Amino acid sequence: MSSATPAPSARPRSDVSNAVGLVGVAGLFAWVMVCRNWAAIAEALALPGPRAPMSGPYAAVATLLFTSVPMILWSLLVDKVHRRPSTGIDWTRPRRWRDVHSVSFTKLAGLWATWAAIGFFYCVARWYWDGQYLFAMKVIGTFAAPLFLLSVPYVLWLDRFLLEPRDSAWHFGAMLIGREAWDGEQVAKHWRAWAIKGFFTAFMISILPPGFAIVVEADYSAAAGDPVHLAQVLIETLFLIDVQIGTVGYLLTLRPLDAHIRSGNPLLAGWVAALLCYPPFVWGTMGRADVMGYEAATGGWAHWLAGSAPLLWAWAALLVSLTAIYAWATFAFGIRFSNLTYRGVITHGPYRLTRHPAYLSKNLFWWCSTLPFLVTNGSFTDMVRNTVMLTLVSGIYYWRARTEEAHLLAEDPKYAAYHRWMARHAPITRVLNAMAGSLRPRQPVPQPAE
Repeated sequence: MSSATPAPSARPRSDVSNAVGLVGVAGLFAWVMVCRNWAAIAEALALPGPRAPMSGPYAAVATLLFTSVPMILWSLLVDKVHRRPSTGIDWTRPRRWRDVHSVSFTKLAGLWATWAAIGFFYCVARWYWDGQYLFAMKVIGTFAAPLFLLSVPYVLWLDRFLLEPRDSAWHFGAMLIGREAWDGEQVAKHWRAWAIKGFFTAFMISILPPGFAIVVEADYSAAAGDPVHLAQVLIETLFLIDVQIGTVGYLLTLRPLDAHIRSGNPLLAGWVAALLCYPPFVWGTMGRADVMGYEAATGGWAHWLAGSAPLLWAWAALLVSLTAIYAWATFAFGIRFSNLTYRGVITHGPYRLTRHPAYLSKNLFWWCSTLPFLVTNGSFTDMVRNTVMLTLVSGIYYWRARTEEAHLLAEDPKYAAYHRWMARHAPITRVLNAMAGSLRPRQPVPQPAE
């Protein structure tokens, strides 16, 4: 570490409080309990309809409301995020509407053209009209018209308080209208942000229903005596937290919540590394595994440890713990979770231990659950291929982490201070840095001249 940039003595303060994610999880489970016990609730209140748990896709979407509202209220009423300078809003000096209406309509033109382009992309991209994405397209289509209508009063209201209403959306609108000068970098910034929202929002909505149904219908008491079954149920429950909080993060990119996308990753390498991890580019259990598959003839942990109950329980606890860290890494963001974006700096929770707790726990989970170096068919080729492919997958996540760090280091001195603090104080980061240092070739010590 350079002496010119010493590590700060104290960990930089997180831009999100611990409580935001926790109240979101509380709201999520309150709704899940209502859905699990809907038969008894409907009977007690003499409500019409079937007497059964509400585990359908629309109940899964409704969970977003019960998850997001507590987080919004906490952010506004307790953390008072709307008063932060980082919002770019001055609530004390509103402009007159007639002074900003021209700016607002230019911005609306840019937003509507952007949404139309994203809709066109959904139409021509074949994978959005098959399988799990069909539900996402139905949800997005249902909310398209209300979003269009609500954008008018929202933009007209907010522009009265923005310090600089000519933001990146305005620059894109100005480019389309051709009446005023516009900045190409701002247009690129606008499209990076909306490409991220368009791509990942559809994906997140598409995976909401399956996990929600599993959790609502799960019989936890029946699973209690079986480590494999119990681990599966608990892991699905933790993944539900990750998916629900993550989806809320993509939806609530709003300035009054200080949750707006301040920048999308401008590095091509960052986009390639991230998109390789999601449909339609994805490998493994979420899609075809022709190229990056690492599960050929693997029996998995339950198969190889079947003869030992203590090992099964220990391994189940390990996998559930890794998934819990992964879910914790998501809800620590509160309403600011999204890939490829800078929306503030998170320094609390698992981000006190390592800069990339989600990637680390996810990859350890894959290695420990799949055990790719053990195969049921005795094929040495499959064993080597599985191990090499999962190593490559982990390498992609390492590459992804480095591109994200490069983006954030260029955006915010606070992240640079956090980066330096972690290198010296975070236990997992220190161990990983020491391991990486031991693998680097040692430089020869210069010998004095004779």
